[in-house]
Amino acid sequence: MADKKTKQTDKQTKQKAAPKSEAPVSAAKEIKIRCRLAEHYKNVVAPELMKTFNYKNVMQVPKISKVVVNMGLGAAVSDPKILEEAVKELEAITGQKASIRKAKKAISNFKLRAGMNIGATVTLRREKMYEFLDRLINIALPRVRDFRGLSDKSFDGRGNYTLGIKEQIIFPEINVDKVSRIVGMDVTIVTTAETDNEAYELLKGFGFPFRKKEVNQA
Repeated sequence: MADKKTKQTDKQTKQKAAPKSEAPVSAAKEIKIRCRLAEHYKNVVAPELMKTFNYKNVMQVPKISKVVVNMGLGAAVSDPKILEEAVKELEAITGQKASIRKAKKAISNFKLRAGMNIGATVTLRREKMYEFLDRLINIALPRVRDFRGLSDKSFDGRGNYTLGIKEQIIFPEINVDKVSRIVGMDVTIVTTAETDNEAYELLKGFGFPFRKKEVNQA
């Protein structure tokens, strides 16, 4: 009996002494990758806004809270395949799953019934938001034909800005050879700014290519 107890004790001791195999740690958890524009906001944009508007607290500095990309597709009423293709393209552009927008009211002239699918939308936040804006500013907009800059008249009075894009093919994620229909989209940048002037300076700090403001000469 003593020998059996001794063997069991030795076995338990070896098991405790044996090093446990460590589970592989996810690279995403181990290293937090921050978007380039997020760093730019923290190190450049926010300090500049603090000086420009004399904010007393860093919490007063406006920031971009989300970006909403919306595709309206009235033609999808007669051909559902148009919406299917548009959703795939929107997801390729934004890198996020799109949600379908449905008609709230019936319009007989357009053969539209309430509940029919008429568009798609994606709401981007945090890293995906910054990554999308980086591509929009530095890659997509420069590819617009005869691009002369963004208008500063598209603010809504509450610090949010909307720009219309006529062709989805300005994004490099879209293969022009596979596009069957040219569709546009609206991109709304929602900010925490209290005024349009603050929002303008915020977006300008990110590198939004606004047209030069015209100065009225007396």
